[in-house]
Amino acid sequence: MNTCIVIPFHNHPGAIGQVVAALRPLGLPCRIVDDGSDAHSQEVLTRLVSEENGSSRGGWVTLQRLPVNQGKGAAVMAGCDAALAQGFTHALQIDADGQHDVSDVPRLLELSRTRPQALISGQAVYDDSVPRSRLYGRYITHFWVWVNTLSLEIRDSMCGLRVYPLAASCAIWRKHHIGRRMDFDTEIMVRLSWAGVPVINTPTRVTYPLDGVSHFKMLRDNVFISAMHTRMFFGMLWRLPMLLGRRVARRARKAEA
Repeated sequence: MNTCIVIPFHNHPGAIGQVVAALRPLGLPCRIVDDGSDAHSQEVLTRLVSEENGSSRGGWVTLQRLPVNQGKGAAVMAGCDAALAQGFTHALQIDADGQHDVSDVPRLLELSRTRPQALISGQAVYDDSVPRSRLYGRYITHFWVWVNTLSLEIRDSMCGLRVYPLAASCAIWRKHHIGRRMDFDTEIMVRLSWAGVPVINTPTRVTYPLDGVSHFKMLRDNVFISAMHTRMFFGMLWRLPMLLGRRVARRARKAEA
């Protein structure tokens, strides 16, 4: 295994420094993908990367810029494609807003080392800072994910803390059109599950963004997510024999055990 960190970034200048500082002790190369941020955020990133790549730290942070804002999913895909091209096998993806507890990251990395073919995903454990509307929306998405996979294997399809097996993940979005915004997290998990990639869930503590900035647009992103669920449902229908066959095989293995 050869693992790096990928951080999709769009206008989170107040949180990114703390996120990067918390990740530094992991000793992994880090790629920040700037998804068309404003001038101030670009300046913050440039300064941060220069400071982190001082002579004593060996240039561990790479800055990759997208010319215009394309969405979180587009940033993750661009970062993972670049990482795969550089010879990395896995990418730890973490959001730039400081909502994830970095102390949980070693557990995800260890799970990835023991199950290198699997997608390792955080399963969010929220505190009281999360808006109720976002929480209820997640429950709806969880329901449709279980319908579209005919499985409870995916416990949280919207958590932005994951370890992707790069070869399998990049192959999915090169073959299929994947949502590029807030619909990406869920769609890539469902499609990886359809492709037979195991999903391992592990609890992780999540707070609302450290800098108070959320890029979730209630109307726009709910439209994207609704369209994604519809697309996934019809995709599930023609995969139904395969998914049912997997359920039968899993039950048979459990019975033998």
